[in-house]
Amino acid sequence: MKKIPQMIDIIGIKFEKTGKIYDYHANGIELKLYDWCIVEIDKGLECGCVARTVQYVTKKPTRKPLRKVIRVANKQDIDQIMRNREIGQRAKSICEKKIQERDLPMKLIRVNYTFDGNKAIFYFTAEGRIDFRDLVKDLANEFKTRIEMRQIGVRDEAKIIGGIGCCGRELCCTQFLRDFDPVSIRMAKDQNLTLNPNKISGICGRLMCCLGYEHTTYLDMKAKLPKVGDHAEFNGEDGKISSVDILNEMIYVELPDGRSVKIKSPVMKNGKWTERQKKGSDH
Repeated sequence: MKKIPQMIDIIGIKFEKTGKIYDYHANGIELKLYDWCIVEIDKGLECGCVARTVQYVTKKPTRKPLRKVIRVANKQDIDQIMRNREIGQRAKSICEKKIQERDLPMKLIRVNYTFDGNKAIFYFTAEGRIDFRDLVKDLANEFKTRIEMRQIGVRDEAKIIGGIGCCGRELCCTQFLRDFDPVSIRMAKDQNLTLNPNKISGICGRLMCCLGYEHTTYLDMKAKLPKVGDHAEFNGEDGKISSVDILNEMIYVELPDGRSVKIKSPVMKNGKWTERQKKGSDH
């Protein structure tokens, strides 16, 4: 008789608004999207939010079993979270003073307490490696809990602090970006953007994440258009393409007499780029 595979209920939990989603064993507990629940973490408990509803998958043997959901968060749990945030704010002020006292070249961004209060995580930025061993001793004596110092990058700093981008909207990383995809100066060049750092950098000082959103679209549109320097023809006159407007599918052609003309949606004809023949015109 064929053995029926054992199934397990898996649910996705996140601990930050745009944080990574972790797989958890739902443990038979009924949870809806955006429900808050108490879950197991390394050496303690934490409160997380349901980011992906239950999926039933075949149970597979793994070296490390999935952590479990303990229970749905209740009012007392939510109150505990609020108290932890207040404690974290006080801890941040105290830590900032101790950083100044020890003259450490680091910037404290945020302090998070785990749900059960067994650990405090201090997020900071710095240009290089920091010897914070004495600082950790100070903090452990002050707060009587486990201390973790976690160095983050400037993009993560912007994600935590938040802000308004040059578009006038809330930063993408604080709204929906879970991961930071690579962004290169090549993307700005492909979109014919000015390479002024002030124009193409976000408030974190790095290239704007949104440069990558439409990059593939720009490449597809650009592939259908000529390049700067190609030969073009306008009303029977030969010229050279001086610039290309990708979004409007338009090219600018410099004629021998110095005039600059534009051609909308150019086509290749007899080895030269020229105007698209209008409907109803003579052949």
